[in-house]
Amino acid sequence: MSDSILITAMTVGYLGIVLLVGLRARQGQSSSLEGYVAGGRHMGLLVLFFILGAEVFSAFAFLGAPGWAYSKGAPAIYIVAYLTLAVIVWWLIAPHISRLGRLHGFLTQAEFLSACYPTPRNVLGLVIGVISVLAMIPYLTIQIAGAGMLFEAATSGMIPFWLGSLLACGVVAAYVYASGLQGIGWTNLLQGLMMVVIAWALGLTTAEQFFGGVGEMFQQIKSEAPEYLTMPGAGGMGWGAFSTAILVSALGCVMWPHIFMKFYSARSERTLKRVFILYPLYSYLLVPLLIIGFAGVVLLKDTPLDSPDKVLLTIVVELADLPAWVIGLALSGALAAAMSTAANLAHTSATILVRDIAQFHPTLRDWPEQKALSFTRYGVVAISLAAYLLALANPGSLVSLLLGAYGIIVQLLPMLLGALFWRRASQTAAFIGLTVGSVVTLYLQFGGTAPFDWHPGFCGLVVNTALFVAISLVRKGSGSRSPVESLSTSV
Repeated sequence: MSDSILITAMTVGYLGIVLLVGLRARQGQSSSLEGYVAGGRHMGLLVLFFILGAEVFSAFAFLGAPGWAYSKGAPAIYIVAYLTLAVIVWWLIAPHISRLGRLHGFLTQAEFLSACYPTPRNVLGLVIGVISVLAMIPYLTIQIAGAGMLFEAATSGMIPFWLGSLLACGVVAAYVYASGLQGIGWTNLLQGLMMVVIAWALGLTTAEQFFGGVGEMFQQIKSEAPEYLTMPGAGGMGWGAFSTAILVSALGCVMWPHIFMKFYSARSERTLKRVFILYPLYSYLLVPLLIIGFAGVVLLKDTPLDSPDKVLLTIVVELADLPAWVIGLALSGALAAAMSTAANLAHTSATILVRDIAQFHPTLRDWPEQKALSFTRYGVVAISLAAYLLALANPGSLVSLLLGAYGIIVQLLPMLLGALFWRRASQTAAFIGLTVGSVVTLYLQFGGTAPFDWHPGFCGLVVNTALFVAISLVRKGSGSRSPVESLSTSV
């Protein structure tokens, strides 16, 4: 009981520190909507590095990634592969997005794409906004559910799932409501440092304590459960599912609105490129977490878990001989991962809800800036509450949830690449491809069977791209400029 009290006190104290840092970031912040959403477009290298790091490394990293290593084995490496490829995609297109966002005052992803493909009454912007929010709420749910699991396991039930989720959700909503992107940036800097240090400490400690080192751990897995070290792994994830999961995640990574919109906030295009050069350093965070998952293959072979996502918590809290204060720090680091991403998702979803969905209505289109800012803040609270209620519904595997969300958001990619690089890109083709690709993905995700064991989102992307190319060729002759080139000269 005393250990549980100490762990609980440390974790609640950590939440208090994060809340204080987030609220203090409001000081000196511009009162404009641009200041709240894009940080005044002057984010520097260090803060932007940790903001983008927190966008990707979330509760999924601390819970879902070890869970896949524990349940499937080698296929978990897809996570490292897609992060490597995603940085290349960012490098190629992010500077264009940053420059045009500054030039035209864009704040959301839908504003960028609908400016490239103008439609009557901006219907395309509305569709993109709705798709974005529907994809991001499950992603936000992952973070809130992960926080609840962390609290419940580490405090031996003293803080139940519903209360732990509510505490993390409440803290995030409070500082995002008050401070916007400035609060997210400074809290992510604090939480990013926590995540990296604690992940490596836990991974190396686990391998050393139970096996005498990482090499010895894999030797034991090789002798006792070799199927975990080869494809298709213990979970039967074949090459079709593995390769398309990498492609959908790498390509979808750039299309997440909460990542796309951070390109607007950079001080310059040079700052963005420097962030991308350094970004692989952040990816090393995954290595020790995957080590913990692989350790569970041997340590938990006789006591299978009801959910693979609990493998890190089970080993660290129940099996490892760690003092209570170390467990408290470990819980705080994992919470940092969940909360830092949750803040970005709530902030972005609320912005889209107001800018792209609510203001589609004629009577709301001409809101004064301060009113739009106020409703964006209210949207942070509403979106956070919706994700919390969904978390209470006991969603499935964190990785499965995330892969499903990636399948929807990646459908925006063909129209973006067409806008940037293809002179014959057609707005009709962009709209039809996006709509049909999303429908195909949802059908295969929730009822149909994908061919060749492909990811449903990849199937939707193939259909989407084929329609986009075919209709563009039919609808439009050879143009002299791509949509983005036209947009660049329109100011």
